[in-house]
Amino acid sequence: MATYEIRATRENLHGTFSREIPPILEIEPGDTVIFETLDAGWGLEPMREDGGERRCFEPRDEVRDAGHALCGPIAVRGAKPGDTLAIRVDELRTGTFGFNAAGGPNPTRAEPFGLSADERLIVRWTLDREKMIATNHFGHTVAMRPFLGVMGLPPAEPGHHSTAPPRATGGNLDCKELIPGTTLYLPVAVEGGLFSTGDGHAAQGDGELSGTAIECPMERAVLTFDLISGVSHPTPRAWTPEAWITFGMDEDLDAAMYQATNAMLDLLMEMHGVERPVALALASVAVDLRVTQVVNGVKGVHAMLPHGAIR
Repeated sequence: MATYEIRATRENLHGTFSREIPPILEIEPGDTVIFETLDAGWGLEPMREDGGERRCFEPRDEVRDAGHALCGPIAVRGAKPGDTLAIRVDELRTGTFGFNAAGGPNPTRAEPFGLSADERLIVRWTLDREKMIATNHFGHTVAMRPFLGVMGLPPAEPGHHSTAPPRATGGNLDCKELIPGTTLYLPVAVEGGLFSTGDGHAAQGDGELSGTAIECPMERAVLTFDLISGVSHPTPRAWTPEAWITFGMDEDLDAAMYQATNAMLDLLMEMHGVERPVALALASVAVDLRVTQVVNGVKGVHAMLPHGAIR
């Protein structure tokens, strides 16, 4: 099996999902790719103390580079619609800086929390990668639990698609459970799969309430790819060191919850060979529902089945 290294250079970066963006690399199932990624805002340096504009990656195309800074796409040889791409997260090493924000001109991220449109706070974070502690410029500290906010494939439809909403083929899932040791399973919609990633997070709470986690570059994101031919599910799944996870995504939080739950019922039926009513009864006593994020237009819910919860 081969290992490749992809740097955050102009030829490797883009800010939309599209089947029309040619792959920067084609790999075999079983190969590993080491990514370097920018933070979601294409930043090349920390946020400035004086609030001035920081240096960001240039040049950028206003259509192709409109969203998160993503590295890719990576084509997996043999991947085709109806297959599943398995992405194992082997290692994540953040950069040394990050930021998050609260308030601002988006009323859905300000007014419900008692903030006005002109109240916007940028919080600067310093990341200690040895102690795994993030410290902000107020002196608060939080434990780091890094993950990639965006891991995804383009949909089948032509054109350039926003990186903001999560979709059936993954993307901006913003699920804090996708830590090293996790395998994410994504349904393939286009030839080669065309995987892209970015939007490093040093820490995030379920919900991502202000619209941002600790947004940070990833100095090293090591991912190994495999292909499951002829098997596909309507939405992503993940195996983590603690649980199986199924995802639901919809503008309506209730609809996202039903989607995540139905996907979990499918998984329970596969795992335990039971009928759907039994799967629902088991889910009611063993499965946890969590709000993944509520800030990307399309909201997310994930259902978690802890390993060993049902025997």
